[in-house]
This record gives sequence, structure tokens and C-alpha cells, in this order.
Amino acid sequence: MSTPHQEHVSHAHAHGPGCGHTEVRHGDHVDYAHDGHLHRDHGGHWDGCEPAGHLSHAGHDHRHGQDCGHESVRHGDHVDYLHDGHRHAAHDGHWDDH
Repeated sequence: MSTPHQEHVSHAHAHGPGCGHTEVRHGDHVDYAHDGHLHRDHGGHWDGCEPAGHLSHAGHDHRHGQDCGHESVRHGDHVDYLHDGHRHAAHDGHWDDH
């Protein structure tokens, strides 16, 4: 699964520790949840950091939801749950790994 380069050209806010947006560890960088999508620092500008394609998280038996113990992050038209370094989203009876 790859992440396409999508520069967020109208983003003047500088994300960082204590900026008020949820930090999401994502591989070798940190994404910031802001206005329903994720931003990451990339060479002096901010990219929208969204995965391409569909990746099911096989064998994930835990049911995320309100009070499940995992932080929730609004993501477009749904909610992702931060769990063990992944973002899980409900999809057609299973959990996707974002």
C-alpha cells in the first residue's frame, strides 16, 4: 500500500508537539489529524497523508467504538481508531488498516 504525494497547498498552520491536533505515529513520521484528514511535514510544506487502496486488517477481533479504550480520530466521513501504531476503520464487517 503506498501513500501518494498530495501537497496541501493552502495549509498555513505549523503542526508540532502541543499544536492542539492529535499526533498519529505513521511509519517513520508523525501525521497530524486536522479537519478530517491527516497532514505530514514534507520538505517545507504539508502533505495530505492518505493511503491508496484497501487493506483489510485480518484477524482483528477487537470491536472499536465509544469507550473502547483507543483514541478516535475523525477521518473524512468516518472515524479511525488508533491501535498499536495503526489506524483502524470499520468497513463491510471488518476493520481496515489505514
